[in-house]
Amino acid sequence: MYNIAIITARGGSKRIPRKNIKEFCGKPILLYSIEAALQSNLFDEVMVSTDDEEIADIAKAAGASIPFMRSIENANDFATTADVLMEVFEEYEKRGKVFEYAACIYPTAPFVTKEKLREGIRRLKEKNGNILVPVVAFSFPPQRGMVTEDERLVYKWPEYRNSRSQDLEKMYHDCGQFYWYNVKKFIEKRGQFDKDIVPMIIPETEVQDIDSEEDWTIAELKYKQLLYKGEERENKQ
Repeated sequence: MYNIAIITARGGSKRIPRKNIKEFCGKPILLYSIEAALQSNLFDEVMVSTDDEEIADIAKAAGASIPFMRSIENANDFATTADVLMEVFEEYEKRGKVFEYAACIYPTAPFVTKEKLREGIRRLKEKNGNILVPVVAFSFPPQRGMVTEDERLVYKWPEYRNSRSQDLEKMYHDCGQFYWYNVKKFIEKRGQFDKDIVPMIIPETEVQDIDSEEDWTIAELKYKQLLYKGEERENKQ
């Protein structure tokens, strides 16, 4: 039985053109995911699922494999991550390869590290879960969120409007960086898990959605700050 890292990097990107290979702090952002997977020494295969020849060339030069190109059906705006992973598992099975655990790593995830990947698989095995999901706490209590009705702001849950933040249950959301799966269970459920989901809590300083140019700038600032702190720690040792 083997472990595989699957980096999902299609060519199309509407909001940030060529997003998956756009330069981030000096190199194509895709390389951060590939390098973290390779440096972790966890995987028998580090592959990139893509429909784009330029992305494929960059990925191969960085040490990843492209055993097959992604199908047209799974390269559009409506294909889900689960659809892409199912295609990968089915294609490998045709080649006689079956995997025990898989990490799906997004191509725009520069905060993913070899240490996080190692901690993720350790937790998933320890808890015997179906999937491990890195999460980050909401910076503001969602229970006190507001919506608009008839051009007016109203509390979504009025019963919490006067509640103190510390009295409300802490809530989390997906970091959108990587996931660890038990492959057998993933195939059985076709990726649709609603239980046995193991959390891995990530600090807000290491999380940033990148859906706009502004997000990109913020992510680079956060990344540079992490590098600076890392250099400070090394200098003190």
